[in-house]
Amino acid sequence: MHFPHRHLLGIEQLNQQDITTLLDLADKYAELNRQPEKHGDALRGLTQINMFFENSTRTQASFEIAGKRLGADVMNMAMQASSIKKGETLIDTAMTLNAMHPDLLVVRHPQSGAVDLLAQKVNCAVLNAGDGRHEHPTQALLDALTIRRAKGRLHRLSIAICGDIAHSRVARSNIMLLGKMENRIRLIGPPTLMPSQVADFGVEVFDDMAEGLRDVDVVMMLRLQRERMDGGFIPSEREYFHRYGLDAQKLGAAREDAIVMHPGPMNRGVEIDGTLADDINRSVIQDQVEMGVAVRMAAMDLLAQNQRAARSAVAS
Repeated sequence: MHFPHRHLLGIEQLNQQDITTLLDLADKYAELNRQPEKHGDALRGLTQINMFFENSTRTQASFEIAGKRLGADVMNMAMQASSIKKGETLIDTAMTLNAMHPDLLVVRHPQSGAVDLLAQKVNCAVLNAGDGRHEHPTQALLDALTIRRAKGRLHRLSIAICGDIAHSRVARSNIMLLGKMENRIRLIGPPTLMPSQVADFGVEVFDDMAEGLRDVDVVMMLRLQRERMDGGFIPSEREYFHRYGLDAQKLGAAREDAIVMHPGPMNRGVEIDGTLADDINRSVIQDQVEMGVAVRMAAMDLLAQNQRAARSAVAS
């Protein structure tokens, strides 16, 4: 499989063929992960370092499981107790990492652009596990794989992304990916949680759930990113759920076979009704978690292939 990228820093760098290549391989890994013997050897002999400058449970665990299932030596660096806290710069960290000769570096950072800067300074493949409000490419890819498996295609669908759009890197990556795949995208949420540049996104914008959800195929809810808010963006959680939280009544405006998604972690009773989140007929939230491991396995496999090819070319 041809994947012409050294790093996976964002969806913006990918075209339709890149996305399809990655999802096709992830599909194979999704099937492998359902077998009693789940291990492969695509990363055998390679070292994967996970650097999470922000707390994470789902994403870090997913990358760790993905690397181990492919045979990598996986190391988790505790960045909250690292030399960064003692004043070391990101560039100094990159130089230290280069001396360790890693092959794959997985990075989550609270500042937009930090992962891209690190990728310019290290001698290995870098995967962006989320940087500030910028991008979260593997989340968008796992969402795309979930949609494709549930709906049988990933084009010409009507997809609603609802909630805290302004602070969400997940929304940004999904808007780009789903747009590249020729889908109709609707953003739904209060004006206070819409980006100021939303008119440039090439999407439809609604502040009414009933209107925005009418006849959509996919409903993607977003978490309220309170840690990135510096003011009163919503009057109260109760009022927010009343107007923008997904429940059975609001979902009634969508198509009968519409699927419900959420990147997690969920705030039940704020962004989504708990009963609906657990509805096995409508919710694919647990499928998203499952596809996350498969997508990250595929991404690291493809980048490792390029890494090995580049090193072989230098050696020869």
